[in-house]
Amino acid sequence: MAYCAATASSPGGGGALTLPHCSSISRLINFNLSKKTSNHMFFTTAADFRKRRFYVRSEAKPTLKDPVTVEQGDAGSNIETSKSDAEAVASRITYHAEFTPSFSPDGFDLPKAYFATAQSIRDSLIINWNATYDMYERMNVKQAYYLSMEFLQGRALLNAIGNLELTGAYGEALSKLGHKLENVVSQEPDAALGNGGLGRLASCFLDSLATLNYPAWGYGLRYKYGLFKQLITKEGQEEVAENWLEMGNPWEIVRNDISYPIKFYGKVVKGSDGKKRWIGGEDIIAVANDIPIPGYKTKTTINLRLWDTKVPPSDFDLSAFNSGDHTKACETQANAEKICYILYPGDDSLEGKTLRLKQQYTLCSASLQDIITRFEKRSGVNVNVMWNEFPEKVAVQMNDTHPTLCIPELMRILMDLKGISWKEAWDITQRTVAYTNHTVLPEALEKWSLELMQKLLPRHVEIIEMIDEELVNEIVAEFGKSDPELLERKLNAMRILENVELPSSIADLFIKPKDVSALDTSEVSADDEEDDIVGEKEKVVDLEAAPVPPKLVRMANLCVVGGHVVNGVAAIHSEIVKQDVFNDFYKLWPEKFQNKTNGVTPRRWIYYCNPALSKIITKWTGGEDWVLNTEKLAELRKFADNEDLQSEWKAAKRSNKIKVVSFLKEKTGYSVSPDAMFDIQVKRIHEYKRQLLNILGIVYRYKKMKEMTPIERKDKFTPRVCIFGGKAFATYAQAKRIVKLITDVGATINHDPDIGDLLKVVFVPDYNVSVAELLIPASELSQHISTAGMEASGTSNMKFSMNGCILIGTLDGANVEIREEVGEDNFFLFGARAHEISGLRKGRAEGKFVPDPCFEEVKEYIRSGVFGAYNYDELMGSLEGNEGFGCGDYFLVGKDFPSYIECQEKVDEAYRDQKRWTRMSILNSAGSYKFSSDRTIHEYARDIWNIQPLQHN
Repeated sequence: MAYCAATASSPGGGGALTLPHCSSISRLINFNLSKKTSNHMFFTTAADFRKRRFYVRSEAKPTLKDPVTVEQGDAGSNIETSKSDAEAVASRITYHAEFTPSFSPDGFDLPKAYFATAQSIRDSLIINWNATYDMYERMNVKQAYYLSMEFLQGRALLNAIGNLELTGAYGEALSKLGHKLENVVSQEPDAALGNGGLGRLASCFLDSLATLNYPAWGYGLRYKYGLFKQLITKEGQEEVAENWLEMGNPWEIVRNDISYPIKFYGKVVKGSDGKKRWIGGEDIIAVANDIPIPGYKTKTTINLRLWDTKVPPSDFDLSAFNSGDHTKACETQANAEKICYILYPGDDSLEGKTLRLKQQYTLCSASLQDIITRFEKRSGVNVNVMWNEFPEKVAVQMNDTHPTLCIPELMRILMDLKGISWKEAWDITQRTVAYTNHTVLPEALEKWSLELMQKLLPRHVEIIEMIDEELVNEIVAEFGKSDPELLERKLNAMRILENVELPSSIADLFIKPKDVSALDTSEVSADDEEDDIVGEKEKVVDLEAAPVPPKLVRMANLCVVGGHVVNGVAAIHSEIVKQDVFNDFYKLWPEKFQNKTNGVTPRRWIYYCNPALSKIITKWTGGEDWVLNTEKLAELRKFADNEDLQSEWKAAKRSNKIKVVSFLKEKTGYSVSPDAMFDIQVKRIHEYKRQLLNILGIVYRYKKMKEMTPIERKDKFTPRVCIFGGKAFATYAQAKRIVKLITDVGATINHDPDIGDLLKVVFVPDYNVSVAELLIPASELSQHISTAGMEASGTSNMKFSMNGCILIGTLDGANVEIREEVGEDNFFLFGARAHEISGLRKGRAEGKFVPDPCFEEVKEYIRSGVFGAYNYDELMGSLEGNEGFGCGDYFLVGKDFPSYIECQEKVDEAYRDQKRWTRMSILNSAGSYKFSSDRTIHEYARDIWNIQPLQHN
């Protein structure tokens, strides 16, 4: 429904109702909140302007402190902050509390206030949203579609109000209604649609796409229970289901008219027309749920479409239910709905693997069907669709390997449903799809069981086999048959199908001739012949006993082959992608490979989450231009030594720290001092991210403190509050042991009267975007200490740097570029370099590594039981030995430990000189300008998607 502005006379007057021309049904609801008058609701249609008046007697709830009269029909108009605008906003909030109820009519408590406020701002978003969509339809421009298994949005209310420039009006309006804006905002749960940097990046990209007016949409899944809600107990991490949808979601709009069929299992048959058809099996429906994404200071509002899964009511087995077999009656519903229950369900079981593959296919199939439907509609109802123009109108970006099935699914739709030839469909697919690589970890480069995929998606396996066959032919054509060893190596590295037989014509090249002996068999004795026969039998037994390697589909290789661009997400990562992960592909198709260093939105990650610092930046850079043009942040460099700026800067940081002190007390029960350095590491718990190195360094620090007198401690060590946050995957035992160690160390240190405020260790439970928005502005030191060459980019490092936090880290991911921009003197560097890692691991395997005595000392201290009775042998054992599963210190914690301790001593020294530290902090913010997602999106739009900004009036 579109809204239009209107004016109306008061209930008692005879003034005329004035409506401008509207192209669709419009609504005007005029409220006078006085109890003595009735509320008038006018419904008009533009077609005939016939007036229908309904009188509704009701008391307005809540009652405004100062009753006002405003018009609901102005919901979508631009509002400048003023008294009358605040009153208009208050009336809209009141209207939704009364007439869009999610709560009982009595009272106006904070949860109800949040929902009513969100629904009122959604009215404005819908108008801009509809206008943006109509413009895309009318202009028929090329549009980008960003497919991601994660979108870690965070809270939407403050971001939406700010982007629409209504913060002042909403703050004043809620004050009139008896609430503070910040208290209402705090009622919103974080949308549980992601886990870490992958989802947060995707959400930053949507914000930048809308702000920069690029035609684009996001596609994901609507997870009912998220990843999990993390609890921290005496046993460590425990997981329970997220409850973010328990009270409903005021931002989403269910599009019951937009749904698509999704098929699993079944079989492939060939019709009389020669076309392949995928029939039978299990059928479900994917239903669209839309969330508006507003741009900053623009009317452009793009869409995040999330798919939910269900089956039609006819699939409910009423007969089974009435006969008492309730489980069977609901089986098809349960199988459909569980697809969108959990993000990353455990995949140790076959059922878990199947569910994950179903999730990935649902995302790809529903999204592509939706994209193709839109393309056909925009092409014209009575026009033959020109499929060769599809890549000129559509760009599909696969965020990591999870959406890889887009490639065979697009092929299937084009060939089987649209009648396009293989050659044309493959050309269209390759020109449409692009792939962002986010990892160099082998386990994260997904490989799916070919047997499972054949069972679940039989038609797609046929298509993948054909793509693999074409790839094999191209590799043979490129490298020839003259060097079989080279050719075999290339095929082993580049094929999509792993451990799958080659075509016989090519496989014969690699058959090695047998070494036939020239013995005179006539001289061999019967006993010798018998021994030979026994030996042959033994050999046969040995061959039969050898495990047969599983047949796999390498999704990353399929992405490289099926897309027109492969990009890494930081300069060093993109080089590793080219020189290591996909080196053979890079040599074959160098033009495919690009770098697009990640970025984060400065709106959420400075402007809204750190208003104290934002005011200072605005003052010293001469305006708010920096919010859209982060290059302006560089102007802070010339003021880095200014005493007035330094004083304001320190005051802002302290005010943010005081907020965190209260938060930590509320969430963990621990009291910390705002005078201590706030040292923070918040990210997904993983061995390569090396939270273990951090906590071992803290244990070393604590042990040394305990060996000193109180005076020596105070002279030697800078007071610190060491804050951790992040989730360990539910089935990742080693990561959960790290969480347990952190919490045990904290419980001991925080209750040690000898240490007091010199050292505190706090693990923040259930870390999410909202917690990050509180911790990052208060941070002074942030740890980004992954093993060099293993972190693709990182984005939290960018957020911390933007907020004037100084980083300690390795030369890994975006750390390399951050250090270049902020200056080497303003980054604490330690550890082995990426090019050294393979050699160090090789030396370790050969027994050449000699651990530092301090490292051995720390491990023994932990084993001594000083931090409790928990047995940490498996965790400490992973740092010992030379090689093998669960040992050998693969992530080089022991190697980097001495360098890390030495670097932390430099941190202490720098922090004691507060003038120097504040200068470093200012220069970090000034040097962070490059790491805006606006810059990244401009590069994607120009170099990969070929889309242009499109702004409506």
